Amino acid sequence: MDRRHEILVAANKSFTLFGYKATTMDQVARMANVGKGTIYTFFENKDVLFQEIVMGMIEEMKNEAERIINPNVSFLENTHQILMKLLQFRDVHKLYAKLVEEGHALRTPQVENVLKKIENEILTYISSKIQIAIDKKEIKPCNPEHVAYLVFKVYLSFVVEWPETHDEELDEHTIVDLFKNTLFGGLTP
Repeated sequence: MDRRHEILVAANKSFTLFGYKATTMDQVARMANVGKGTIYTFFENKDVLFQEIVMGMIEEMKNEAERIINPNVSFLENTHQILMKLLQFRDVHKLYAKLVEEGHALRTPQVENVLKKIENEILTYISSKIQIAIDKKEIKPCNPEHVAYLVFKVYLSFVVEWPETHDEELDEHTIVDLFKNTLFGGLTP
């Protein structure tokens, strides 16, 4: 593993455990087992490092979704497969959950800006896929932005909030079946 990657892994872990505000470059250096100066050879400051991790998370999720999409199957079948794949990223989503928690509790401007950026990126991506399904007449005409928002928030609720208030996480099939039998059932013609 190269130094830059080691730093990113350590920083991701630190941001996930402690949040943006409590993470320091010294802490990341210790976790990555490198000198603090080594971090600055790759990243100008904590904000740049943070942005790289967050944008990497978004790109990774988009790339996984794009790899799964099969143009020969329906929107609902593709959505099922994408949800199953994204559910495998639960640990990555814990970083997002930590950021949401910090954004609400501490109102850290850097975190609030990143949260808006993350949500906009994800909602734009989901909306574009919904619009394609509408154009193909695979789902009923609807406002893609509204449905994207609903899908995103419900997904996060089951992945992040449910385990916090219940004794167990929901398994992937249960979550996908909930989407299929409720939200997506209402979208199909």
